[in-house]
Amino acid sequence: MRFLTSGESHGQALIAIIEGFPAKLRVKKEEIDQELARRQLGYGRGGRMKVEKDQVEILSGLRQGMTIGSPIALRISNRDWPHWSKVMSPFEGTGQEEVEIKEDSVLNRLKAEVTAPRPGHADLNGALKYGFNDLRNIIERGSARETAARVGVGAFAKILLREFGIMVGSYVLKIGTAGSTFLSPLTIEEQQKVDESPVRALNPEVTEEMIKVIDQAKKKGETLGGIFAIYATGLPPGLGSHVHWDRRLDGRLAQAVISIPGIKGVEFGLGFDLAETPGSQAHDPINYTPERGFFREKNNAGGVEGGISNGEPLLLTAVMKPIPTLYQGLPSVDLKTLKPVRATVERSDLTAVPAAGVVAEAMVAWILAEAFLEKFGGDSVPEIMRAWCHYQGGVRWKDKRD
Repeated sequence: MRFLTSGESHGQALIAIIEGFPAKLRVKKEEIDQELARRQLGYGRGGRMKVEKDQVEILSGLRQGMTIGSPIALRISNRDWPHWSKVMSPFEGTGQEEVEIKEDSVLNRLKAEVTAPRPGHADLNGALKYGFNDLRNIIERGSARETAARVGVGAFAKILLREFGIMVGSYVLKIGTAGSTFLSPLTIEEQQKVDESPVRALNPEVTEEMIKVIDQAKKKGETLGGIFAIYATGLPPGLGSHVHWDRRLDGRLAQAVISIPGIKGVEFGLGFDLAETPGSQAHDPINYTPERGFFREKNNAGGVEGGISNGEPLLLTAVMKPIPTLYQGLPSVDLKTLKPVRATVERSDLTAVPAAGVVAEAMVAWILAEAFLEKFGGDSVPEIMRAWCHYQGGVRWKDKRD
C-alpha cells in the first residue's frame, strides 16, 4: 500500500493517489471532510485558513460508498486559485508582478516572483538544488499546504484501522513556554474535548495559557513552535519487524512524522528522559494473566520494543519549530543582487502546532495501516478480518479498550 500527492500551494488543487487499499471498506465523504476541517482549526492560524474550506472530491476507487480495490484518487481544490491562475499557469507566463488578495477588508499584495529566501524554509536549498532564481517554484510545493492531501489520505487509514478497534488521536502538550508534559492515550470523550479546544489542549487552564503566549507573540511579530502527542490504542503486538532496518515500526513512524514540515524531533514513550533513567526503572516489566494475556503495567517504551508493537498503546511526541515566515522578515540575501535584504513575507500562521498534530495523526495512521496489512494482508476487509481474528487467539492477546 502506498500513496503519492501532487499540487502546489496556490495551484488549482491538491491531488492524492492511493494504491493497494483493500476492497469492501465503507467510507463516508463526511468522515474525510471532518479530518480536513480539523487540520484547518487552531488559534494562531493565518488568513489562508479563512479562504480555504477544504472538502474532498473522490475521483476513483469508490463505488456507492465502498472501496473496490482499484487506485483511489482524491482531489482537494484550492479556492484561492482564481487569484493565482495567471501567475501559476502551467503554460503561459503573464509577467504579472503582484497578486492582489483581499482578506478581512485589507488588500494584501504578494510578489509573483520571489528572490529573498526565508531562513528556516526550503526556499534557498530548493533553489540551489534545481537552479532557480525565482523562489516561487520552491515555495509553492514546500508549503505546508501539501499536508491537506496527507490528511485526506490518512482519513482512509483511520477508517480502516477503526474496523479493527484501533484508534489514533493527538493533542497539544506545549506551545512556546505554555503547557505541560502530560503523556497518555485519551478516551473518545477526552479527544472530543481536545478538538473543541482552540489550541487542541486537554486542560482548559493550559488552553488559556497557550492563547496568552500566542497573543504575546503576535504583538512582538514572532512565531511559536511547540510539542504535540500522538497515540494509538487497540494495537495488537507484532506490527513491524526486528529483522530489517527499514521495517522497524518505530523507524517508519519517526520518518513519517518528521517528514511533516517544521517537525524537528520525535520521541517514543519516555524518549530522551530514558538517558537519565536507570535500566531497572526504564524498561517495562512483562506480566501475564489468562484474561488479559501478556501486558505491561508501565509503558515507558511507548508501545514499541525492538521495532515491533508490543500490544500497549503507541505513545510518541514530536516537536515543531516556530513558523519560518515572520512578518518582520528575517535577514537574508537577494538571489539576483546578492545584497543583504529582509526575507520574503508570505501569508502565514503565528503557530501551526494544533494543525501539525492532526497531520501527524494521518501519517501515523497510514504507517500503522501499512504495517497492519503487511501482517494480516488480504485484498478485502473480510479477508483481513479473518486473519486478524485468528492471530488474536494465537498470541493470547485481547483488545484492551475497556
